Amino acid sequence: MYEFALYWDWMSFAVRWLHVIAGIAWIGSSFYFIALDLGLRQRPGLPHGVHGEEWQVHGGGFYHIQKYMVAPDHMPDHLIWFKWESYTTWLSGFALLCVVYYAGADLYLVDPAVLDVPAWGGILISLATIGVGWVIYDLACKSPLGKNDTLLMVVLYVALVVLAYLFTHLFTGRAALLHLGLITGTAMSANVFFVIIPNQAKVVAALKAGATPDPMLGKNAKQRSTHNNYLTLPVLFLMLSNHYPLAFATEYNWVIASLVFLMGVTIRHFFNTHHAGKGNPWWTWAVTAALFAAIAWLSTAGPGAPGDGEEAALTPHEERFVRVAGFEDVANVVAGRCTMCHSAEPYWEGIVAAPKGVRLETEAEIARHAREIYLQAGRSHAMPPANVTFVEPAERALIRTWYEAAIAGS
Repeated sequence: MYEFALYWDWMSFAVRWLHVIAGIAWIGSSFYFIALDLGLRQRPGLPHGVHGEEWQVHGGGFYHIQKYMVAPDHMPDHLIWFKWESYTTWLSGFALLCVVYYAGADLYLVDPAVLDVPAWGGILISLATIGVGWVIYDLACKSPLGKNDTLLMVVLYVALVVLAYLFTHLFTGRAALLHLGLITGTAMSANVFFVIIPNQAKVVAALKAGATPDPMLGKNAKQRSTHNNYLTLPVLFLMLSNHYPLAFATEYNWVIASLVFLMGVTIRHFFNTHHAGKGNPWWTWAVTAALFAAIAWLSTAGPGAPGDGEEAALTPHEERFVRVAGFEDVANVVAGRCTMCHSAEPYWEGIVAAPKGVRLETEAEIARHAREIYLQAGRSHAMPPANVTFVEPAERALIRTWYEAAIAGS
């Protein structure tokens, strides 16, 4: 049974790899088309219906690109659809959520000190927020608010701030920021699946039928595409945040998440303005730097994330690892080799917060992270880095024997 931990970790790696590859493809094509759209130039003599054109050079050749604002007069013989990048990114991301956060809900998703619910309850709450988040966003876009892009964006931003605060009272800090990114990423992919691609399909159907496509189809799709453009960078930050406890495991993590969305706006505003040929608003970088400085300062303010320092009774999962023979020896190894970094107040020079928020100072904390200790220090030499605390082979063997005995006895 203990071999399952190895296979599961490799599956997590494979799914994460796919997610990153798909995300690169989606974001790359999205950024390219936004830049292309903003850089189109008009000139006399363009074909009927062409909004603008652009010449580009890449790979040793020249490209001549023209955009029809609604649709061309007839259906082209060859048409490429950009949609599978989005779908693959979301599906692989949801698979990763299941592999890491749902399968490891007791460790990564649910924190009894924040909300005392069973693992299955936390999973149901997570699933509900994904669906409800999209429905609320979609209804807002289709409401009268959708006719005013600026007002709509302000209202949606306020909703994201509320969600950020709510999630920190439902999940662990790590899962809270990830779910904010998940809700946003789901809205982005759903924009493609439910609005952008269907609207384009209706335009294609109209062309095949010899009818004139409805211009509103393109306008609505363009609005959702613009939202995706401004949300991409915050989603990337939130998805990466689970590797940085100063982002997810501090008192004002929800404020940090809220400011990240503003940084996404300022950065994209610079590039969008630049690509549109309207100058270079360098002030956006000053604002971005100020926001990032505020985020760094917020990570040091307050006593820590909600629930820090509260000692709860051992869960059945933790009890299994604490009561098995060999735990006391392993605890001594961890105390001597790991806690100089993995503690509330690390005393290893240059370490200001426990790496990835993992603390190993109590029996419960060691038991809670048993699988990670087994994989990182028992089965591999990943921890400590460069073996700076000189963990002996015999000590790594103790870790392996302890973990495998606990799994065999479960």
